[in-house]
Amino acid sequence: MLYYVYVLQSSKDTKFYTGYTENLKLRFEEHRKGRVESTKNRRPLELIYYESCLDKKDAIHREKYLKTYHGKMFIKNRLKSYLTGCSNL
Repeated sequence: MLYYVYVLQSSKDTKFYTGYTENLKLRFEEHRKGRVESTKNRRPLELIYYESCLDKKDAIHREKYLKTYHGKMFIKNRLKSYLTGCSNL
């Protein structure tokens, strides 16, 4: 079984939402359709990043890290080209 840690970005306020799930496709659909209380007023949302973990505890730990200041900086640095619209390809 895989667990996914994911980051969504709101097109409404550009802020991130971080979570974890066993079924990424289903969970994203729930967010997209407004079935998740914490994101329903921030739609539309875009899945901008995800990681897979083999263990649920690892996924929960990674989710907590990505919600910290340093975790947010990691995401911003990892997705720098995407978030700024720049491409060096």
